Amino acid sequence: MSTTETVPRTTEMQAIAVQEWGVADGLRATTVPRPEPGPTEILVAVHAAGVNPVDWKSRASGGFGIWGTPPILGYDVSGVVAAVGPGATLFAVGDEVFGMPRFPEQAGAYAEYVAAPSRRFAPKPAGLSHAEAAGLPLVGLTAWQALAEVARVQPGQRVLIHAAAGGLGHVAVQVAKALGATVIGTASAGKHELLRRLGADELIDYGAVDFATATDPVDVVLDTIGGDYGERSLAVLRDGGRLVSITGPDTPGPAVEAAAAARGIRTGWTLVEPDRHGLLELARLVDEGRLRPEIAAILPLAEVDRAHALGATNRTTGKIVLEVRGTTG
Repeated sequence: MSTTETVPRTTEMQAIAVQEWGVADGLRATTVPRPEPGPTEILVAVHAAGVNPVDWKSRASGGFGIWGTPPILGYDVSGVVAAVGPGATLFAVGDEVFGMPRFPEQAGAYAEYVAAPSRRFAPKPAGLSHAEAAGLPLVGLTAWQALAEVARVQPGQRVLIHAAAGGLGHVAVQVAKALGATVIGTASAGKHELLRRLGADELIDYGAVDFATATDPVDVVLDTIGGDYGERSLAVLRDGGRLVSITGPDTPGPAVEAAAAARGIRTGWTLVEPDRHGLLELARLVDEGRLRPEIAAILPLAEVDRAHALGATNRTTGKIVLEVRGTTG
């Protein structure tokens, strides 16, 4: 293993670990062994960690149950390569990187260091701070994979994005726009100005009107909410369109799938995957000035409880980020 002074002599690190699942105060700051990068892996000194719904939902339920000992939440990472394992050649010590390693297994981003396969990372875009970069991987990859690869959005198509101002939605708006789509978003009226700035072409105040009657037919719907949104979205989808759900394996459900199939509408649930290609595409959009994550709040790692409570309100605009080290640069 290559090392530099960025790796302390001690073999331990600080992390926020789950002491008990399903309770409000189940997270604790703790000292744990610092991971060592194995073959083809890198050790990343974490500067910032993104906060996502999967984090507080896992905290409540145990999530996918694929955890280490102790369980450490967090998937979004932005930081600096501190060491390189045998055979890893993509990065050198000192490189700035961002990524979403190991999902849905434990990545352990709520910690001072993360070790993971080097190809789960990409160079951090120079134009983003570590805080901004940490807010991008999970939502960015979800949006890219759902829109570019699953729905195969084409220039000129109409794409409806639900909860368009949320952590995922506001990135999906920018990705869909970069793919050449006409973008329609549902959001409360107070968030419309931001979404227009991000490129949305049409905006629907879901609290004032039924979105299904407020726009012309669309080619693709990205359902980020679940519940009855899949069924209601059929009313605005063209025959032969695509309904992509990212809310869970039970969505959109057999009844919706049958009704959709009768009209040639493809449906399905998609789960984000670690993807270096997708990270590079996101970085390209950032470099081209077509994508930038909005940061709702930057909180110290020790305030993870507050970050989860804030996120669980579902009222934030953009992403919540935990500061592990300095986030500028």
